[in-house]
Amino acid sequence: MKKNGNLIINGSGSYPGGHYDKISIRGEGTIVNEVECSVFNVYGTSEAVENVKTGSVKILGEAEVKGSIEAEEMLVMGTLVVGSRAQLKKIKILGLLEVGERLAGDQASIKGSIAVNGDVEYEMFDSSGSFEIKGLLTADTIKVGLRYGQSSAEEIGGGKITVKKKKSSLLPFGKDAGSLTAKVIEGDDIYLENTTADVVRGNKVKIGPGCQIGLVEYRLGFAQDSQATIKTKTQI
Repeated sequence: MKKNGNLIINGSGSYPGGHYDKISIRGEGTIVNEVECSVFNVYGTSEAVENVKTGSVKILGEAEVKGSIEAEEMLVMGTLVVGSRAQLKKIKILGLLEVGERLAGDQASIKGSIAVNGDVEYEMFDSSGSFEIKGLLTADTIKVGLRYGQSSAEEIGGGKITVKKKKSSLLPFGKDAGSLTAKVIEGDDIYLENTTADVVRGNKVKIGPGCQIGLVEYRLGFAQDSQATIKTKTQI
């Protein structure tokens, strides 16, 4: 299918979908059909009524995709709301990303916040912002820096899972750093701070300060900070 060239929206209006090379929205634009393009940039306000498939996405304004979105690379400095699934290989979130169903890809860097109604699956998941995940967060490597607010996931699973509190450079005299809540955290090598969980299960488990854990099950190694509370621990 041939491409329709570029779609540049500076004013406001509705435009057809189809195949484009580059889409740039500086005004207020609605794309009424499914759309496929190499580059999708939003500096103003955008709404895509159906699915979006693109190479790179940059959201500096506000965008909504009512269907699914698929992209190789994404930067969100504004707000992006996705109604259905999001298959995003490499993401950097400095603003807000909301996903109605599942979010998946290769590398995720979260410095702003994400809210996902389903599962999140990445190879590398690195967050120093905040997240609310209604399903399972799974990745080979999970790094969480608790800088502010509360992050949560129903379950967390991975190879190496590291959760550490981080002082905010903007609020150096503020109260404690953020916190993480999950029902189950399971991995090979686990280190947690400021975390509340019903069950933590792994080969090597270290429970750091500020944690409240119901049950710890470990295979090879276990350590507990004096400022952590664990109801039950057992070697399996």
